[in-house]
Amino acid sequence: MPAKRSNLAVICDPPPPAARRLPVATGPGADVELAAFARALAHPARVRILRLLARKEARMCSHIVDELPLAQSTVSEHLRILRAAGLVRASERGPCVGYCIVPDQLQRLKQLLDAL
Repeated sequence: MPAKRSNLAVICDPPPPAARRLPVATGPGADVELAAFARALAHPARVRILRLLARKEARMCSHIVDELPLAQSTVSEHLRILRAAGLVRASERGPCVGYCIVPDQLQRLKQLLDAL
């Protein structure tokens, strides 16, 4: 029997690609942007969370807690930092919150790194 997709997975489907050009990847503004991404990725647990989210369409905090040797409050703080950097978004439906990667932001991070 095929696995059933959760409602959270549907909520976190990536938005359709926007027909817009990304800002220039060099200069002072790009440096500030890259530094903000770097701060968000500066902890191994946050990198691991991004890897976990990349394997699934959406995950709840409790799913992430089950896979990391960290307290729920610590995972929530890491998710907050990733959300503030724009790398992760949350979709709330009632008491459940699903987390997923923001593909446009990862693409922007790659663009900034390629410009180094």
